[in-house]
Amino acid sequence: MLWYSSEVWQSISKTTRPYLFPSVGLPYLGNMNDSFEDMIACPKCDALHRIPDVEKGAQARCARCDTVLMAPRDGAMTRIVMLSATGLILMIAAVFFPFLELSTHGLGRKSSVFDAILAFSDGLMLPLSFAVAALIVVLPITRLIALIYVFAPMALGWAPARRARAVFRMAEVIRPWAMAEIFIIGVAVALVKVAGLATVTLGPAFWAFVLLVIVTALKDNFMCRVTVWQTLNQRSV
Repeated sequence: MLWYSSEVWQSISKTTRPYLFPSVGLPYLGNMNDSFEDMIACPKCDALHRIPDVEKGAQARCARCDTVLMAPRDGAMTRIVMLSATGLILMIAAVFFPFLELSTHGLGRKSSVFDAILAFSDGLMLPLSFAVAALIVVLPITRLIALIYVFAPMALGWAPARRARAVFRMAEVIRPWAMAEIFIIGVAVALVKVAGLATVTLGPAFWAFVLLVIVTALKDNFMCRVTVWQTLNQRSV
């Protein structure tokens, strides 16, 4: 979000100030700090907009770059809880079930994601083992649990859970580092190269990861973060 302190704002020429917020046509108001509470910044171009009243099923877009800023949907919280719970089950299955089997010249070997993590647990490769476990398993599971914790009470019409805002903020912070989707893409690229050297049989964990990617995409599609923060603030009062 684009913020200006009072000192910085005073240092900007008055002729430049209107162009800092072209999508809102915001006039100069002296000390701007008090007027930021009802504004939202575009995540791509940082243009500031006053938060509109958006009906469920409608969209509010950035006037500068046309990025979707708000897209509330009816029953979205319930769907996010259901998809997060589904993703959690799929993640547990993807970790412990066989991921794939390689066979060549009559010899075969099955491997799971858990086996892949343990494969780097010796010597100097131990930090890599921790990184793989964190990015592929721990952080995605943590984020799914956090979303269920935040959305489940509100989906039932209750007040938000204790420290729900802090938990949702944490879930948003770790979102770029939860790389289960990146993992499955990397595996797919590797399988193309390995397929010419051995016979590859995909196990149930591979398909669980594929379903997890689809579930994650659906979950993020239903989530309007501005609406979530508004609901958390309103119901926490």
